[in-house]
Amino acid sequence: MSVLLNFAMFPTDKGGKGISKYVSKVINMIDESGVSYKLNPMGTTIETATMQEALAMVQKAYDILEPDADRIYSSITIDIRKDRVDGMQQKIASIEKRIGEVNQ
Repeated sequence: MSVLLNFAMFPTDKGGKGISKYVSKVINMIDESGVSYKLNPMGTTIETATMQEALAMVQKAYDILEPDADRIYSSITIDIRKDRVDGMQQKIASIEKRIGEVNQ
């Protein structure tokens, strides 16, 4: 099973220019967890084998930010597919293949 969870989470009470130091704490936690992830300009996509694992990562992210913030914003999208593993790479490869076909 592949659970792709894309999320953005950051404190909204720290000013628009100073949140990268908080977001970097979350990314460091994800990196150290061993979960497959891809950072993007609007959030981070993680891939886990179960929904429970994915949501646990979101909880850990919140737990990192909560002590320093009175208000935290988060958006989450989830793609769950039972017949797939390595979904993050497969989805990207599928699009890249189609782009190649369009350019021929």
